[in-house]
Amino acid sequence: MKKAAKLGNGKKIIIISFIFIAFLIALASINEIQFNNLSNFKKCTAIHSPSSETSLLPMKSSENDIRILIGILTLADNHQRRHFLRLIYGTQTVAGAKIDVKFVFCNLTKEDQRLLIALEIMLYNDIIILNCKENMDKGKTYTYFSSLPDMLKDESNPANPPYHYVIKGDDDTYFRLPKLVESLMPLPREDLYYGYVVPCPSMDPFVHYMSGMGYLVSWDIVEWLKDSDIPKRHLVGPEDKVFGDWIREGRRAKNRYNAKWSMYDYPEPATRCTHELWPDTVAVHRLKTREKWVRTLEYFNVTQNLKPSKMYHI
Repeated sequence: MKKAAKLGNGKKIIIISFIFIAFLIALASINEIQFNNLSNFKKCTAIHSPSSETSLLPMKSSENDIRILIGILTLADNHQRRHFLRLIYGTQTVAGAKIDVKFVFCNLTKEDQRLLIALEIMLYNDIIILNCKENMDKGKTYTYFSSLPDMLKDESNPANPPYHYVIKGDDDTYFRLPKLVESLMPLPREDLYYGYVVPCPSMDPFVHYMSGMGYLVSWDIVEWLKDSDIPKRHLVGPEDKVFGDWIREGRRAKNRYNAKWSMYDYPEPATRCTHELWPDTVAVHRLKTREKWVRTLEYFNVTQNLKPSKMYHI
């Protein structure tokens, strides 16, 4: 009897052990399923969270967008002006275009320039340094335009220019980028010369030339300037007039657009080239003082999109 009892107890122990082991296996399976579900949930939230999309997905851009390079010819030592203009252009929102603003000057000549401008390039990457001696009317404009094809063109895709249009602008000119793009939308993307016709009374873009405040040409003209001998023979003189001479002698720019009076000089002091500030403005020139800049920016209400916050009061 005792032996039979021991056998019965042994069977009970074995059965209980099997049940316990099966329970542990089931528990482990449930935990694994929960862990996998939790992991999948985390993956889903990582994929669909706005912050992840912002940081991982490229910005969408249309191949039909107008591509514009604005080269602002300035001086290496004009650090404060460049920082100010970065505010002006960096806070403008443009639809239907990709616009790059670059600051253009000739070779650096001082040790502090090499240090400070290197820091600017590291932070902003918006500077072009030309291989020339600094000047205004002795070929700097030619060096700017003629250097761009070698700097920018993608040899693997020569049929697709890096920009449709290139602008030469002054650092005392304020471009309103949305209005600029709006004015370019219906215009040709080849053989185009665009700007404010001078002398000031003239309205015919085929007789004279465009003011140096800011004129635009299509990329094919930029390439022509690089390859043609015409500009090389005539580099010295008022740069905007000389540029017009090249265009005329080379019989370029069958498409021309006079942006007057969307482009004009600041209203004061009044001259034949000035105009009152008005909503359809593309560019205002001769903003030589802080006061003129402030009055212009206030007129166009450039801070209208400032969001309210408890962190400041303005």
